[in-house]
Amino acid sequence: MRVLNYSLFTCLILLCGLGAASAQLAPAWKPHQKRPLEKYDNPPAYIYRLESSPRKISHFGPFVSYQVNVDASGQNIVGDAANECAISVDPTNPGKMAIGWRQFNTVSSNFRQGGWGYTIDGGVHWTFPGVLEDNVFRSDPVTGSDETGTFFYLSLLETFCENMYRSTNGGQSWTELQPNGLAEGGDKQWFTIDKTCGPGHGFQYQSSDGINCSGSGVQFQRSTDGGVTWQAPIVIPNEPTDGTLDVDSNGNLFIGGEGFSPFYCVRSTNAQFGDQTPTFDQVTQVNMGGELTGGGINPAGLAGMLFLAIDHSGGPTNNNIYMLASVEPPGRSTTDVMFVRSTDGGATFSAPQKINDDPVNPSKWHWFGTFSVAPTGRLDAVWYDTRNAANNTDSQLFYSYSTDAGVTWSPNVAVSNAFNPFEGYPMQNKIGDYITMVSDETGGNVAYSATFNLNPNTGQHEEDVYYVRVCPDPPCPQPTPGPTAIPCSTATPTPTVTPTPTSTPSPTPTVTPTATATPTATATPTTTPRPTPTPRSIPTPRGRPTPRPRP
Repeated sequence: MRVLNYSLFTCLILLCGLGAASAQLAPAWKPHQKRPLEKYDNPPAYIYRLESSPRKISHFGPFVSYQVNVDASGQNIVGDAANECAISVDPTNPGKMAIGWRQFNTVSSNFRQGGWGYTIDGGVHWTFPGVLEDNVFRSDPVTGSDETGTFFYLSLLETFCENMYRSTNGGQSWTELQPNGLAEGGDKQWFTIDKTCGPGHGFQYQSSDGINCSGSGVQFQRSTDGGVTWQAPIVIPNEPTDGTLDVDSNGNLFIGGEGFSPFYCVRSTNAQFGDQTPTFDQVTQVNMGGELTGGGINPAGLAGMLFLAIDHSGGPTNNNIYMLASVEPPGRSTTDVMFVRSTDGGATFSAPQKINDDPVNPSKWHWFGTFSVAPTGRLDAVWYDTRNAANNTDSQLFYSYSTDAGVTWSPNVAVSNAFNPFEGYPMQNKIGDYITMVSDETGGNVAYSATFNLNPNTGQHEEDVYYVRVCPDPPCPQPTPGPTAIPCSTATPTPTVTPTPTSTPSPTPTVTPTATATPTATATPTTTPRPTPTPRSIPTPRGRPTPRPRP
């Protein structure tokens, strides 16, 4: 990213031209070699006029997408932008959900804040109370829920440090758990929560991409007090980035991501023990059938991240580890949605399997792939897809599911209208870097960005956040609660802020080559605004291959 000094009129001309020439894609780039950083470029923009229009409800067959980023009257906010959305669902009352996103109050500035919205009626109506902190730069929103329905929101600051927020009322309000930046972390951070009843119950784990708050290297951090304090970072072997984490039923932590070329699944069996320094005892190289990429259809952003999720169904597929990503196959410049599974605790993974079922076409994109695992073991996957677009770039949200641990997948179905991903840029040429979903027993809850609303003042469509429910047999029933959580015998200690000891990075273990594994069984079918903090100096990144110039 770079600061653009054009006038607003010039910007609009440029954006209109880009939308008209959408088939002329930006050059592709590799996330490990070049990365447009989430940095402060523009100051907060003063909004002279705030207009509204009816909120967008977009019907596509039996699927209905509801706009999330609406004003206090439930109307669309004309002239803003919202993207990069992360959803949380209360497992005890799944009609309660919250979505966090990057909020741009005007498309004339790329200054973004931590936006969020909540629903209490299963996603039909949403309330957008505001941002986490007024006039404070925030990006890379990640949200999650524990087994009791307490929500958490991890938010990146301009210093590449973070804050964790907590909500005990379904996302209606949020409490900042530490002063700005003291959740440490870094760019493209992600976190997960231990929901087992083991010794790590309630622990939170996060990883980032190497451009971080406290030093160099792709780092891991742990909180043993519900996200209040975070222990000193530890470098993760083989540096898996742009990925996610999950915890199996035995409390073992798994981190998935892309190294400098191959993907890895990294395990820690002792992160769950609060009196031990976490170490990583298994590193498995994983063939995803290609590489992560950026640019192209999302010029200044990724074409997708790597998502790792674990089966907690309690059935024959319990503790299966799954990984899914939109990757660029060898010899291609576009992406496919690829999937692998492990049935042996991450020691080996299956050969990569293509989820999008259209014929291979080097002009078509299948991007922003993401997925989740239902309490029944069903896998739900969604992604943006251009197969139906004559210009090869207009995108629709597509859906597929599997009831046999990913051995076979249902025929792909479109679940949204088409949209132009090149319109509505907020002085930053991307529609975020990811979308997310959470599954329950009867369907999946998806948060995604699209450009359905037309801004009459610019002639451009706007980037907005939408919620859609997907399921195997539409019309989809309302979100359903999973099995009632059984209280753990030992309660999580009350969070207490204490000095954090410095951890020593563990040595890099030997990489285990990937072998093809066969699945063993088949599953049955606001707070008061705080003053803007004084920015820290940005740490020097760890040495990497010489990058090409940033966009």
